[in-house]
Amino acid sequence: MVKLTADLIWKSPHFFNAIKERELDLRGNKIPVIENLGATEDQFDTIDLSDNEIVKLENFPHLNRLGTLLINNNRITRINPNLGEFLPKLHSLVLTNNRLVNLVEIDPLASIPKLQYLSLLDNNITKKPNYRLYVIHKLKSLRVLDFIKVKAKERAEAAALFSSKEAEEEVKKVSQEEVQKVPDTTEQTETPKVVAPTAEQILAIKAAIINSQTIEEIARLEQALKFGQVPAGLIIPDPTNSEKPASGVNDGSGPMEE
Repeated sequence: MVKLTADLIWKSPHFFNAIKERELDLRGNKIPVIENLGATEDQFDTIDLSDNEIVKLENFPHLNRLGTLLINNNRITRINPNLGEFLPKLHSLVLTNNRLVNLVEIDPLASIPKLQYLSLLDNNITKKPNYRLYVIHKLKSLRVLDFIKVKAKERAEAAALFSSKEAEEEVKKVSQEEVQKVPDTTEQTETPKVVAPTAEQILAIKAAIINSQTIEEIARLEQALKFGQVPAGLIIPDPTNSEKPASGVNDGSGPMEE
């Protein structure tokens, strides 16, 4: 494992990403603990901590500029209850493929006042009854959950289902019972890591954005590009096809030269 030092931060790639935001790339370093991010001097809109070994989402300094945090493919099981105090402008958070299990484990995210885009895909929490409605109920500012837009109907259903204190207490009770009953088997049940898009897929996404006919489709593709996801239904052109003549191109002109 690699310690997240100021030296590592200074030597890591930093650049303007596809949506023209200043990004710090700390992915794939086997970092176990978040620390020393004060060395960034709050100079980044996006920090990518994907593909590490981080267990707790905590220990952030005040980063008033940070808008996007990519921390997919880690081992997150716990979130700092006061996370929003240190990341007041965070609007996009990708927690895909971590180890969040119970609904109450996302409660600390309610402290983030401007959180609009959240991915919890490939966490066991997504298998819980009423998972989506509970997250929508807790995170009032959320606009997109797991790359699906939050609808007004869902907000109404979430409010109706969890409006009473008894309903929330029941969620906490069930979560506590599950923690006591189920042994820690995270090492044995680790889910496969989500593979980041290839260069060909990124080009295909950009091409799809250019050819999109609706604002909604453009927004969906831009979010996928931003979060390093491959959108459903993406068609990757076959490079071998470019070497083959189109039907009828050589008709009547004799054999092509070898």
